[in-house]
Amino acid sequence: MPAYSDSSNRRSRVLVVIPARMESTRLPGKPLADIDGKPMIVQVLERAREADIGPVVVAADDARIITVVEAAGGRAVMTRKDHASGSDRVREAVQIADPDCDLILNLQGDVPLIDPLSLRAAIDPLKDRNVDIGTIMTEIRDEEGRVDPGFVKAVTTPLGGDRHRALYFTRATAPYGDGPLYQHIGVYAWRRAALEKFVALPSSTLEKREKLEQLRALEAGMRIDVSLVPATPMDVNTPVDLERVRAAFARMAHEAEKA
Repeated sequence: MPAYSDSSNRRSRVLVVIPARMESTRLPGKPLADIDGKPMIVQVLERAREADIGPVVVAADDARIITVVEAAGGRAVMTRKDHASGSDRVREAVQIADPDCDLILNLQGDVPLIDPLSLRAAIDPLKDRNVDIGTIMTEIRDEEGRVDPGFVKAVTTPLGGDRHRALYFTRATAPYGDGPLYQHIGVYAWRRAALEKFVALPSSTLEKREKLEQLRALEAGMRIDVSLVPATPMDVNTPVDLERVRAAFARMAHEAEKA
């Protein structure tokens, strides 16, 4: 199994977990949606493999997801349908697939265009033993995104280079004043102990108010560090999103033919 070294040169075993649910309200059957001749969950699986940070397992809630993942040479495990959150599904998958792993990268199953380097950036903060959770963000460069509550803002303090420490996450336009705003991207790298602690906590006040699960960790005093990455991956939540991603894959294929 590949290993990851922290600043003390301690080697850690990493497991990449991709939660995938069939019952999306806005796009039913989303994991199996065709993108460039492959189910979306297989496209995401391939991005995770390209990151080369550890073995990959899909946390499925339907046998059809397992079938397509295994046909693509991947590994999938069946998890309960009634989990309250993706983090709970990830924890169950870890218990099945590798309960002794040190670090877990939680990659959502609806980002088929995510840059594998962004996945490495998400786990990089865990080189610091004081960090419980790593994640990523990108700068918001248009006014619409600055005011859109669908763009979750990461309020951070810089630590040097592309690394920041998270102070808050919000759907509001924050922080106030001149300067960049950052959009949080929901890829999480967990220490196993941090994931166990998190799922055992009750939902917190600010988590419920903002509808942002990561605030539970901050309210409990857990440390989240964030890596700044160049671009936001297109996620797929609606039929419109799906067509946009299909068009992006078609453009890439056309450019590759011309090269």
